[in-house]
Amino acid sequence: MAQVYVGVGSNVERETNIRSGIDALRQQFGEVAVSTVYESAAVGFDGDPFYNLVAHFETDSAIDLLGAILRQIEDAHQRDRSLPSFGPRTLDIDLLLFDDVVLHQGKLQLPRDEIEKQAFVLRPLAELSGELVHPVNGETLSVMWQRFDQLSQPLTAVEFDW
Repeated sequence: MAQVYVGVGSNVERETNIRSGIDALRQQFGEVAVSTVYESAAVGFDGDPFYNLVAHFETDSAIDLLGAILRQIEDAHQRDRSLPSFGPRTLDIDLLLFDDVVLHQGKLQLPRDEIEKQAFVLRPLAELSGELVHPVNGETLSVMWQRFDQLSQPLTAVEFDW
């Protein structure tokens, strides 16, 4: 079973779509651990703030099948792929880590580079699995978060009623 970490975000009907997206992951993969939900500013465009979290689960699925499943879940939440890549999202599920796989294949990049660049990815990831070692830079996620310029990308923890 592969250890999988995904980033989950929404800035359209945020609470409804986040809750429903996690429910869909649980229906597909069984037990899913989730981080705290954080509110953050939209990145790359002017828009409503996002709710973001990281989810962890195990799967027997190959990476390409997993990607298709994640896209199906997004599509079931009316994800509009005709919009620009930086824009509003009903539900965005990004594959962050798949075991310790390092892969650059088309748009698929593992580990996802946002881990090192975006607080809304790194903080919840470090919260879930701080001792996990990044497969490229060899540092634990906790150390990466401690070194991150946390003031440059403020996050607000959200009380979330699961």
